[in-house]
Amino acid sequence: MYTVKPVVKIEQLELYSEFLERSVMLDIYLPAQLDSMVQYSLLLINDGQDLPKMPFDSILSNLIESNQIDPIIAVGIYCGVDRKMEYGTAYAADYDGRGARAGLYAKFIFDELLPYLRKHLSIASFKEKSFAGFSLGALSALDIVWNHPNQFNKVGVFSGSLWWRRKAYEDGYDDEKDRLMHLQIRKSDFYPWIKFFLQCGELDESADRNNNGIIDSIDDTLDLIVELKAKGYTDEHIKYLLLADGKHDVPTWANAFPEFLKWSYGK
Repeated sequence: MYTVKPVVKIEQLELYSEFLERSVMLDIYLPAQLDSMVQYSLLLINDGQDLPKMPFDSILSNLIESNQIDPIIAVGIYCGVDRKMEYGTAYAADYDGRGARAGLYAKFIFDELLPYLRKHLSIASFKEKSFAGFSLGALSALDIVWNHPNQFNKVGVFSGSLWWRRKAYEDGYDDEKDRLMHLQIRKSDFYPWIKFFLQCGELDESADRNNNGIIDSIDDTLDLIVELKAKGYTDEHIKYLLLADGKHDVPTWANAFPEFLKWSYGK
């Protein structure tokens, strides 16, 4: 444990997962002085190994010190070597079999990680729980929140891999039928307490499968918003952040993260 700034400290721990059959590295970002009278919100973050590169501790500290957000507890969950199997949609693996262990990853979150955090932090419950991630980790976070709506209030999707599909392009792929996250939302119920932060960068990629002049990552995100609004969500539920110079990289997500934190926990 070491103190980064007066308001934030970091604990780095390892938790062995029976479901994933590996040790999971965790960076826990905590208020330097935990107040037993305060009910803190919990933010889980996939691809936690990217947070020190931002650096996330400085982002969090600056927002708390400037009184822009309430103190929170954030947990960066490091990915494993099997990242493309553990992240994805539990609903189904993609056309290439990736994401086949996404269901086990969800079990790790609920049956191992959350009980461990409550015990380790001596916190019986949190004010609210949110989940965020980057790229494929963002798809995973969205999938877990959507499929466990009674557990979460918000989700942060940074350059999300919303193209995740059940058919390859050459096998008759159809936007309306084969994107797995869009399909799940269309077939599910409406959970009015969940809010969505969706970030894209205009330089996220160059692919444009339908040749409409808009890169796929933006198209997929805008189409997801259409699905959410058809379900009943409004602009009060959805925050869309498009960064003109945004790339598919950590510096871009570092620039976007303060907006997510202020949107989620702003005073």
